[in-house]
Amino acid sequence: MFGCVFVLVRVTEIILSQHITPTKLLQRLMVCAACVFSVAQAQAQDTKIAIFDSQRVMRESVPAKAAEAKLKIEFQKRGEELENLAKKLKTTAEKYEKDAPLLSESDRVVRQREITELDQAFKRKQRSYNEDVNQRQNEEIASLVERAQKVIKQIAEAEKIDLVLQDSVYHSARIDITDKVLKALSK
Repeated sequence: MFGCVFVLVRVTEIILSQHITPTKLLQRLMVCAACVFSVAQAQAQDTKIAIFDSQRVMRESVPAKAAEAKLKIEFQKRGEELENLAKKLKTTAEKYEKDAPLLSESDRVVRQREITELDQAFKRKQRSYNEDVNQRQNEEIASLVERAQKVIKQIAEAEKIDLVLQDSVYHSARIDITDKVLKALSK
């Protein structure tokens, strides 16, 4: 199909370089378009196409669920530590707000510095945690994508599918291979 479009563009360039009247140009372009369309249609009749829903594979597949559980366990302790630090920061700030009117200037400065240091430590740990979680999620997704691509290729070869498309706005259930991909990934 893309080759046909290239031919049509090239023919158009040649015709335009010959300084033809607009009417003759339109006639010749219509003839070229009709030829390209009929060739593309003939090729499409022999082509077997399939679709798979990548988001569904990422949500419902056994490896995706296993990776999610693995990551939850892997980062549970650090997440709890982060929550505890956030609680400590909150209680320290609340205690300072409550005690501030009664504190001397030097005690206020010391407590403000303590709150600032806690806040910086929390933000640093939170940033590190988020970066590590994102990196591990990306690694797990890449692994799942690689496995899914292998499965899709096997299905396409076994069923003699010429073209497999990922996601679509609309497609017939007849050409959807998502269930087959999910089943193969669960093995």
